[in-house]
Amino acid sequence: MNDRVNSDTTTSRRILRPRRLALLGTVAALGVAVLAAAPGSSPFGPSSFITPAQAAESAATPPGFGDLVSKVKPAVISVRVKIDQDNDKSAMLQQNRMDQDEDTPFDQFSRQFGFRGPGGINGMPRQRHQMITGEGSGFFISADGYAVTNNHVVDHAESVQVTMDDGTSYTAKVVGTDPKTDLALIKVDGKKDFPFVKFSDQKPRIGDWVVAVGNPFGLGGTVTAGIVSASGRDIGNGPYDDFIQIDAPINKGNSGGPAFDMSGNVIGVNTAIFSPSGGSVGIGFDIPASTAKLVVAQLKDKGAVTRGWLGVQVQPVTAEIADSLGLKEARGAIVDNPQDGSPAAKAGIEAGDVITAVNGTAIKDSRDLARTIATLAPGSSVKLDVFHKGDSKTVTLALGELPNERQAKADVGKDQPGPGTPRLGLALAPAGDVQGAGQKGVVVTEVDPQGPAAQRGIQTGDVILNVGGKAVANVGDVRSELAQAKSSGKRSVLLQVRGAQATRFVAVPLA
Repeated sequence: MNDRVNSDTTTSRRILRPRRLALLGTVAALGVAVLAAAPGSSPFGPSSFITPAQAAESAATPPGFGDLVSKVKPAVISVRVKIDQDNDKSAMLQQNRMDQDEDTPFDQFSRQFGFRGPGGINGMPRQRHQMITGEGSGFFISADGYAVTNNHVVDHAESVQVTMDDGTSYTAKVVGTDPKTDLALIKVDGKKDFPFVKFSDQKPRIGDWVVAVGNPFGLGGTVTAGIVSASGRDIGNGPYDDFIQIDAPINKGNSGGPAFDMSGNVIGVNTAIFSPSGGSVGIGFDIPASTAKLVVAQLKDKGAVTRGWLGVQVQPVTAEIADSLGLKEARGAIVDNPQDGSPAAKAGIEAGDVITAVNGTAIKDSRDLARTIATLAPGSSVKLDVFHKGDSKTVTLALGELPNERQAKADVGKDQPGPGTPRLGLALAPAGDVQGAGQKGVVVTEVDPQGPAAQRGIQTGDVILNVGGKAVANVGDVRSELAQAKSSGKRSVLLQVRGAQATRFVAVPLA
């Protein structure tokens, strides 16, 4: 479970909607060098002007990008995936939301990149038992074939094929994915001399040049240029949003591709655009290199990402809250509620405390706190500067691991069915062990996209209340009821499932 972030300014930070069209204009200013006129001379006299040849010599001509592109372009790949539409859970969930006015930010952005949309992938009508395809971009980060792309590019892929700039194609495997940051690591085996690029160690400045390379509209090998427009963008995807905004044109198929600085280092991974039309309007969002490096390192090492967990529900400190508490500045994150048994609660952090710094680094707001804690490893020791009832103090504690991630990983092994027990393709945990899930039933902590439960729309976070009419409280109960249904000759079992919107009954085939 993520440290929840409640913001009083949610309504003022609405997600960009396609119906809101912003017209932006850019003006290129041409600087002309002039010679200073002598005192008393006419400002329009001959000495006030220079010849075109002099202007050409004195003007600083911006360099082209040819040398940079020739250096980095061979490392950029096109990524093509095949997805069994019957097992594409995310597409099925999108289909269920077609008639709703609201959907999630990545639903909107992913549709614009050609991976999701009403009626099917790339807007094509959905047919039963059809293999559908999607295209994106990526880039090699090592000579032995590791490459980075977006999670939403390879999510639920049956197969992944990459094509290099010279037209050579290879089959790739998915090493690991991280939906929370929309990053994925893939691997091409068989060679040790792939061209590759490196992540930048420097945070780009607003106004710096940026060059994007990728596979827009399936064309492959396309280069565009622009500048860094903004940083720290929150597009409402989650508590870890920290996107770089660029105006280099990126379009459908650029997802997962790199954005380079002028040294040829990757400053960000293209992941989303805002576009009323579906094409580039100069507003693109990149996952920062600093985030990508941390995530990719864990995916390569463990195939998954673990994040530190503080165990608090927080919200930003507004000017009114700061004034009422006696804080000099409206900065930090105020604790609404520390979760029972969490590292924060054990360290004595209370509701009303304001966390102002982590390991000596000032915290701007609640989202900044969530991002900072998420970058730290579970079990690591951290020092929190806390404003407590008018006084400042320092609290030292050991971070936990995000409960959902810890439970899902632990339960994958325990949820393997025994001989004769039907397999649903789920990892489960008692509801009482998962904060916010209540006390009844078992929580779905992980779903196998190839399993029968996924095909019936069951998703992570759902709570299974009973199986075959019998209440369940743990994995053993579920396994027992499935075995009983199978031994009775039933071909399917009825589950009562409580989802985010309502409680429903789902008939799942007994595989």
